Amino acid sequence: MFRVFVASVLLSSQIACAHQSQDFAKTPPVPYEGEILDFYSTKDPYGEFSNFAAYPVFVDGEWWKTSEHYYQAHKYDQPELIKWVQEADTPMEAAKRGRDGTIPKRADWDLRKDGFMEKAVLDKFTRHEELKVLLLSTGKARLFEHTKNDCYWGDCGDRTGKNKLGLLLERIRQDLKIQ
Repeated sequence: MFRVFVASVLLSSQIACAHQSQDFAKTPPVPYEGEILDFYSTKDPYGEFSNFAAYPVFVDGEWWKTSEHYYQAHKYDQPELIKWVQEADTPMEAAKRGRDGTIPKRADWDLRKDGFMEKAVLDKFTRHEELKVLLLSTGKARLFEHTKNDCYWGDCGDRTGKNKLGLLLERIRQDLKIQ
């Protein structure tokens, strides 16, 4: 029992250190006046909205370095593969491990992926007050994960994609306004 507690404290402090050493300038939470807000890279304004931003999440009773770690890990249903992705040093490494085409994904992935993303992103924006304030500062703007690299979570770079992450953030923002 004591070992589990110590391990949990050590992991929490490692995650907190990773959060403190982010390599991007934080976006000030000033009211956003535009109708459309694009985000993608953690190095650009509103990079905090990216799943690669170094904000730890606590989901399903465990700490995850980023929402990207949680999401990518759950492409698998085998505990050792989930742990393998969870332990990736960076969100990019977690993404590479989750996208490994030589490892079969869980059979129900397409049915469950939106739920896994929602759990991680919701925790991220309710756990970190600065992110909640930043998201609320976007007002009524349409949020787009603006990238050619993803037409499901992003907008295909030309607004033709599904933009599921932007829509999820808009829904979370609306729920936060009500609270």
